[in-house]
Amino acid sequence: MVPKRSLYEVRAPEGALLRCLRCALTYGPLMRRSLIVALIVGTILTAINQGNIILRGDFPQSLYWKIPLTYAVPYCVATTGAILNGRRLIADG
Repeated sequence: MVPKRSLYEVRAPEGALLRCLRCALTYGPLMRRSLIVALIVGTILTAINQGNIILRGDFPQSLYWKIPLTYAVPYCVATTGAILNGRRLIADG
């Protein structure tokens, strides 16, 4: 049986490229897409969950970690989805 390793397909102007996990996670276009998703979803979630507190002018210290986390979670979800969708098993050797 031939051992297999995972490579990750990323989209580029010249076509699909195969990258290692670290290279795929730091690939600029993937990071930009995930950041856009995080900004949109994070803003909506912050407005829903913390909007009344922010509009009231009350800004408790707990929001200093809750708001960044509200943006980090959709970034991680979008990135994980893209990475898992692009995973390819390649035979070694």
